[in-house]
Amino acid sequence: MGAVHANGEPFTPMLSDADLRLIGEGNELRLYDKLGAQLRVIDGVHGTAFAVWAPNAKRVSVVGDFNDWDGRRNEMRRLGDSGVWERFVPGVGQGAHYKFQLLNALGQAVEKTDPMGRFFEKAPKCAAIVWDTGSHSWNDQAWLEQRATRNALELPMSIYEVHLGSWRKHSDAESYSYRELAGELVGYVREMGFTHVEFMPVAEHAYYPSWGYLVTGFYAPTSRYGTPDEFAALVDAMHAAGIGVILDWVPAHFPKDDFALAQFDGTPLYEHPDPRRGEHPDWGTKIFNYGRAEVRNFLASNALYWFDRFHVDGLRVDAVASMLYLDYSRKKGEWLPNEHGGRENLEAIAFLQHVNHHVLARHPGVVTLAEESTDWPKVSRPPGDGGLGFSFKWNMGWMHDNLDFLREEPANRVRHFDKAVFAMLYHYNENFVLPLSHDEVVHLKRSLLSKMPGDDRERLANLRLLLGYQWTFPGKQLLFMGGELGQADEWSEDRQLDWPVADEASPGHRMQLWVRDLNRLYRAEPALWEADFDEAGFQWVNCNDRADSVLSFLRRDKSAAGMLLVVINFGPVPQSGYRVGVPVPGRWEERLNSDAAAYGGGSPGNDGGLESERQHEDGFGHSLLIQLPPLALIVFRPANLPLQ
Repeated sequence: MGAVHANGEPFTPMLSDADLRLIGEGNELRLYDKLGAQLRVIDGVHGTAFAVWAPNAKRVSVVGDFNDWDGRRNEMRRLGDSGVWERFVPGVGQGAHYKFQLLNALGQAVEKTDPMGRFFEKAPKCAAIVWDTGSHSWNDQAWLEQRATRNALELPMSIYEVHLGSWRKHSDAESYSYRELAGELVGYVREMGFTHVEFMPVAEHAYYPSWGYLVTGFYAPTSRYGTPDEFAALVDAMHAAGIGVILDWVPAHFPKDDFALAQFDGTPLYEHPDPRRGEHPDWGTKIFNYGRAEVRNFLASNALYWFDRFHVDGLRVDAVASMLYLDYSRKKGEWLPNEHGGRENLEAIAFLQHVNHHVLARHPGVVTLAEESTDWPKVSRPPGDGGLGFSFKWNMGWMHDNLDFLREEPANRVRHFDKAVFAMLYHYNENFVLPLSHDEVVHLKRSLLSKMPGDDRERLANLRLLLGYQWTFPGKQLLFMGGELGQADEWSEDRQLDWPVADEASPGHRMQLWVRDLNRLYRAEPALWEADFDEAGFQWVNCNDRADSVLSFLRRDKSAAGMLLVVINFGPVPQSGYRVGVPVPGRWEERLNSDAAAYGGGSPGNDGGLESERQHEDGFGHSLLIQLPPLALIVFRPANLPLQ
């Protein structure tokens, strides 16, 4: 059926039959070039082509500041049976504000914001703004070319998680802009030595306290901090400084705001129509209908959009477990089994495999990370192997076990020692990231420092110990902003980090130095990242000394020649002359000591290093006799190995 005006006269649509076929099939992976607001020149006339999918609407108009928000002036045309409506409006250019006015399936006149909007008014206003997000002049071609040749599994990945609105603020009401962050945040992350930043969701969200997890504009960097071009410039500046950018991405749910996706054309269009699959009981939100081709297309195109238009290096996918299980947070009788009678959401599984395949195939070298909190198998394995296709999975087990372990008074840790070592029993099942994220320092959970037992000195020592173990344990690592300061207050989006605690010579400043030096060691030593997911990359030296609460292990690079020895005293008692076996004789240099005076400790160290003795220990023919402070981590390196 051809396209016709409301009066029945035919017209030539701007979207071709091929475009509409791909959209209907769910195979138009550049949907953002087809729908929404596209700046166009048609027959020599400059304007904007508007298009929206609203198959059950009875009438659709585009309204905006260019037509006095009058729905009678720019009524849109329905393109046959595609469900797509379009209209070219001459003279409308970048910066114009608009919405779609629908007479919906229920006969109600409603105004909806553009699901494909690239830029929005600042909340609580919700009009979309015509904007070309492909106009930034990028300077990161060398970065992209190098990225495409590299295997992220065998590279260092030390992630600094950031909430852009509260990293620094001019006042409680005014956050730093993208422009300001492109200077100060970039410089800080580079100085601290992190390889990546992970931004909590930057997609537009009307409700600021949601931290971005209640998305109302999936294709728009939030206008709270500037324009899409300025966000692109922030990513560009990160790349210029050698820092990768990961975004939190939220395909698990969306809010019920009446101006956004919910009941878009008067029907459950984006959400699943059955509330047992379309309503999230915990969050009061809608769940996408992953089995509908157009919805799958909307989300998959959105994932690709952030790579295509903003050159990001990865997506961390939020709340994956809530997508995988039909009975997630539901009681008996509140959920609908799949066609085989099981609890697995088959449509969501296929969707995640689809997105991961296209993202990783079209953008070699980028990563996808799953926040998946259950024991779902093969999250980070290819779909061809029955996996979900993610590059990495967050290791929530490591995080919970080690926080629980270190909350214990040091004298009691002997009874809980298994928690410190348990993660290695399943480590090779997935490609893990070790997260200490924002979720652990909000909602009365207390800051990382405040979780630690003891007096001020002991809490700081325990936090250094936790971070040192995170950086030296196999897997990549993520730390939420503020953890590197050892700030005592838990995080709030309404205030900036407690920067005064990091003033010169303060405990917070010494904690910063510890994290900076952890990153410097980490990046300099391939043994800490090159074989994270290879069994040759890790070896326990002694994981059975629960009586003293001491652990020791080796990290090796891919060649197995480069190595580090890590010795950790989780106990409150100094171990004078603690013997640890080593695989090669000779001098072992002390590369890092968490109890050094520079970090706020009191250890005299081991004279810069130790000569091994020909004495059998831990299954090796040689050993070191170490001065091991309480609540401390020490890293040694064979002196005969060249520095990287």
